[in-house]
Amino acid sequence: MNFDYTPEQQAFRTEVQTFLASALPADMRERQMTGRRLVAADITRWQHILHARGWGAANWPVAYGGTGWNAVERHIFDDACADAGAPLQLPFGLKMVAPVIMKFGTDAQKARFLPRILAGEDWWCQGYSEPGAGSDLASLKTRAVRGTDAAGEHYIVNGQKTWTTLAQHADWIFCLVRTSRESERRQEGISFLLIDMRSPGITVRPLALMDGGREVNEVFFDGVEVPVEQRVHDEGAGWTVAKYLLGHERMNTARIGASRRELEKLKDYAARQMRNGRPLLDDTRFRDKLSRLEIEIMALSITNLRFLDALRAGRAPGADVSMLKLRGTEIQQTLTELMMEAAGPLAQALPAQARDADDVTGRLALRYCNYRKTTIYAGSNEIQRNIIAKQALEL
Repeated sequence: MNFDYTPEQQAFRTEVQTFLASALPADMRERQMTGRRLVAADITRWQHILHARGWGAANWPVAYGGTGWNAVERHIFDDACADAGAPLQLPFGLKMVAPVIMKFGTDAQKARFLPRILAGEDWWCQGYSEPGAGSDLASLKTRAVRGTDAAGEHYIVNGQKTWTTLAQHADWIFCLVRTSRESERRQEGISFLLIDMRSPGITVRPLALMDGGREVNEVFFDGVEVPVEQRVHDEGAGWTVAKYLLGHERMNTARIGASRRELEKLKDYAARQMRNGRPLLDDTRFRDKLSRLEIEIMALSITNLRFLDALRAGRAPGADVSMLKLRGTEIQQTLTELMMEAAGPLAQALPAQARDADDVTGRLALRYCNYRKTTIYAGSNEIQRNIIAKQALEL
């Protein structure tokens, strides 16, 4: 198999790199490359820049304002963005709820929500997990009761969601709620609602993480009124929507380009870090670990291309896409572990002690703590192994 780019693909790669060199703000790149937290304005500003160029949604069909790029072009774009230090585009709108609206939404929902997602005018968050309903999502208890008043048909939502990423910035939340308890099958009677975060009765409470951040939140619903026209797909069919969305979410958790960039930074650091009078990179055992990790990233990159090509052909992500989530997140954790090993005692340095913009240390301990979550979100890796065994391998 030939993995070399064609002349046309190489020209496209050069076009993307040239654009990134001129359009990516230096302050944003510096924060990304040195492991500092991006502010919400960075993510919104970057989406505006990409949208103005016509590259706001690499994964969308042209009919909805997307690029229409093929699998290789999307791969090239993602890699170039990672190499340049561009921030990740917020996935909750672009790569999660947008494909759901395209697939299951009404024409009115498409016209209302998709243009604003593309332009970066609405910030979305995900309302799936609950206390006691994380990996066992079908046991969710947030309730939506349907009623009618002078304003029309609506749901009254009561309950709680947790681990809601960046909900403190969100304009909208897509939620799984229980609208019926008639069936013995817990997956039935669940509906998928789009809820305005400015609705009366919504409270957002940040959760403190091990790295000191406030990335995730609890979201409480107390008598929140949601118009029926903000339900996606049929009432009680939310589990079908949820599975479709999770497939797209797991497509976006591998972050292969970012892992490749971090690996190169680690190799460079190991070449400069002295141990027993010689560079750490000369240590056979450490070099073997790096080589094994690099091979795994290459293999995952090829697997990712297969899935991207399947999407281009119109096939929705299936159970086998769990392989991307499983291996991609484990690779991310392994990278942080090897960075800690390379830095040694310096890994405990405070952020202010980072010596230069390319220093692996400084924020390393915080990054290590934060990345413990990667094998849990989007369905824990233990659950992913079950999915692969039961649905992909049919064991």
